[in-house]
Amino acid sequence: MCMPDTPLVFPLPAPVLLPIKGSQAAFPVRRVYCVGRNYADHAIEMGHDPSREPPFFFQKNPQNLVTDGRFPYPPLSSNVHFEVELVMGLKAGGRDIALDAAFDCVWGYGVGIDFTRRDLQDLAKKASRPWEAAKAFEASAPVSPLVAAEAIGHPQTGAIWLDVNGARKQSGDLAQMIWKLPEIICELSKLFTLAPGDIIMTGTPAGVGPIVAGDRITCGVEGVADLAIDVI
Repeated sequence: MCMPDTPLVFPLPAPVLLPIKGSQAAFPVRRVYCVGRNYADHAIEMGHDPSREPPFFFQKNPQNLVTDGRFPYPPLSSNVHFEVELVMGLKAGGRDIALDAAFDCVWGYGVGIDFTRRDLQDLAKKASRPWEAAKAFEASAPVSPLVAAEAIGHPQTGAIWLDVNGARKQSGDLAQMIWKLPEIICELSKLFTLAPGDIIMTGTPAGVGPIVAGDRITCGVEGVADLAIDVI
């Protein structure tokens, strides 16, 4: 590892910072983890068994997080889907985190959208290839300002929803998660060393579908946050 005074061949990239509701402070992002098929109804609509199989995870890049209310439709794709999700931000981490210690790691919560190039994902699945091009593309994870857990607690029930142009497309409840929030942290820490600044997107309910340029997306999690996005 380089020392702090090591000369750099170009300047360090700007840190990724998420706004915090009601504060001038910001949340510095380290990594972005996502949980796949964590609502039974979504697993069914994607053609999978909704039983409690071991959770699986994939990643987006910190730079994929956007907070400006705009989603530029990506090139090389013609079937991009929305997936509304509760977002967790961690203030602590480690390996093999105990279930009863998981909530001690959480700084706060927000709402986000896991935009997915479904056409590219389907091709990757058929070829048994990774999902990065379908999941970790530019601006693929719009998020709301975070809200501190000490202000709202740890939401384990409550409506999660998404509208496109005023029409309800996704509607569920956090209680429908297959793997609950502490379990997500516990299981994820068996695979990765978690740390302050990690963001976890916790899965989406049924109703995912395509968007086109010009659409207006609004979404939210009851008691946590709302988010509005223009597809450009």
